[in-house]
Amino acid sequence: MQVTEEIIDTTSDGEPMAVVVKKPTAAPESGSWPTVAIFHDAPAIRSALHTYAVDLAAEGYQVVIPDLYHRHGRMVGFEPSAVAADPDLQAQMGKLLYSLTDDGIQNDLDAGLEAAGVATDSPIAVLGFCLGSRAVYRSMMRMPDRVVAGAASHPSFMADDEPDSPHLTAGDLTVPCYMGIGDADTVQSIAMHQRFFDAVAPLDHVEIEVFAGANHGYTWPDSANYHQVAAETSWAKTTALFREGFAGR
Repeated sequence: MQVTEEIIDTTSDGEPMAVVVKKPTAAPESGSWPTVAIFHDAPAIRSALHTYAVDLAAEGYQVVIPDLYHRHGRMVGFEPSAVAADPDLQAQMGKLLYSLTDDGIQNDLDAGLEAAGVATDSPIAVLGFCLGSRAVYRSMMRMPDRVVAGAASHPSFMADDEPDSPHLTAGDLTVPCYMGIGDADTVQSIAMHQRFFDAVAPLDHVEIEVFAGANHGYTWPDSANYHQVAAETSWAKTTALFREGFAGR
């Protein structure tokens, strides 16, 4: 399918926010295209994420990406080549990453969906990378009757020592979920998430897949850590899960 893109300017928490929306150019046979919301990772909205979103939209989805860094500027993104060439950009990226909060991200999601014209009772799927995995989990727990499925690759921050750590409530998750992680992840290792993985292990509707030799950021072809098997398998599992989830609605 051919895909069209729109960047909508709205507000979230009183601050200007851009929302990237990609969807098939052709009109759906009935109603509207099902919506998938993407929570970006630390490099934010950049070339590789645009390409990924186009490919996903071509599968027959409206893809909505709120700019989670909007409190620091409009559409601030980091290309891997630029970050590799300038250590200051790495520090800036980390600063923006750690400025995000669970509540702020969920507010951005709601504002982004509204700006894209998605009705509050319309089912959605959620997809995240790195820090976006935690946002996927928060969305599934916050809206279990609306979110049809959630997926994440190379997750971050799924277990910590805070009283609201995801692993503490993960056993109550009712939404189908897929999560892929590499056993060579040097940024957020399997050990760092083990409490979360243990909590969801008894749940038949949750799949945690471990890829041998894959590192953090394995999804992105422009990354030194790109891992073809992990990327293609995660894509196949994610799109299959979303098709099944929306078919049930």
